Amino acid sequence: MNRRHFLRAGTASLGIAAIGPALATAAARTPDYARLLILVELKGGNDGLNTVIPYAAPRYARLRPTIGIARDRVIALDGQTGLHPAMQALMPLWQQRELAIVQGVSYPSPNLSHFRSIEIWNTASASNQYLDSGWLARSFQKNPVPPSFASDAVVIGSAEMGPLANGAHAIALVNPQQFLRDSNLIHSVDMARGNPELAHVLEVEHEIQRAADRLRPANAQAMLRTPFPPGNFGNLVKTAMQIVADTQTYSNRRANQRVPGQGVAAIRLTLNGFDTHHDQPGRHQNLLEQFSQGMAAMRSALTEMNRWDSTLIMTYSEFGRRAGENDSRGTDHGTVAPHLIAGGAVRGGLYGVPPALDWLDGNGNLPVGVDFRSVYATVLEHWWGIDSRPVLGQRFPLLPVLRA
Repeated sequence: MNRRHFLRAGTASLGIAAIGPALATAAARTPDYARLLILVELKGGNDGLNTVIPYAAPRYARLRPTIGIARDRVIALDGQTGLHPAMQALMPLWQQRELAIVQGVSYPSPNLSHFRSIEIWNTASASNQYLDSGWLARSFQKNPVPPSFASDAVVIGSAEMGPLANGAHAIALVNPQQFLRDSNLIHSVDMARGNPELAHVLEVEHEIQRAADRLRPANAQAMLRTPFPPGNFGNLVKTAMQIVADTQTYSNRRANQRVPGQGVAAIRLTLNGFDTHHDQPGRHQNLLEQFSQGMAAMRSALTEMNRWDSTLIMTYSEFGRRAGENDSRGTDHGTVAPHLIAGGAVRGGLYGVPPALDWLDGNGNLPVGVDFRSVYATVLEHWWGIDSRPVLGQRFPLLPVLRA
């Protein structure tokens, strides 16, 4: 009974995708896991040119005669660049210098297959390299979170572990309420002596029970006043913020007392639907509005909990879209896209390489400006204080997006 295989198969009925082993080597530095990382996956390949818009570039309108955003509708950030009008909810973050936009993000020799490219992003590999573990999984293996944490990480609304695969002690809450209900059904007995298979089963049960206890709302004081937007993504954001609130303290039911907790080190949310090959304008507008309102709600809730300054929110997506529109009023798979980093410790502004619309390759794709592993290295080095080289395999330039 292989532990990893059991964890993948045996916890599915509890609404969990996997709980991985917490194996680790001694870390050279002490990670600052009091700082929370929230990943937001824009699944399907977000169209960067209609998200962060080079509205002053004459070629933008020529490349997108029917789906381009009119200049008078763009939310201007400066004289060259602006946001899609559906992203108005992000403007308070921008105005307070709490939103960094990194432009031109991809990797050398980009792969335009959904499956392969998101695998590259999740594992932090090169385009011709195949790794079997996620970049966060490797980080947590090499730099373990404290045992008081409910879990290394929580994935909400998806069964895919992504950057946490094969190594992280992580819980995927496909159905959070079902998980909390079903965890109450676990009753272990001390009958594993001399039976390693049974001992393994009981160990997994204890891990599930412990995580459930620390993720379960402790009392009414954990309820948040922040209103959350409607819809599926709004519900995911609400669940994420409730987990942050609930895991700041947790109940020690056996001792009938409350003891301080440290929560989780990372949370991942997924917003689906960005593969906009046809009829993009309305679909993309709806997605960007959901995303922006969800981000604003996270900022409000984290501020309410006094966690905004100790939380970093970062987007990622498997690729961007082609610079020119297609014949179906959509965009096809492309190379680079901008990615957003937000939080109270962020040094807001525009970073990276603006889209070079006059320098498209033979397929109409934008040149790569920033390797996405520089973003990961910045999170590891400047956010958690972790040496990024053992995790990413080499050094990557760091981005100055965080305040000292």
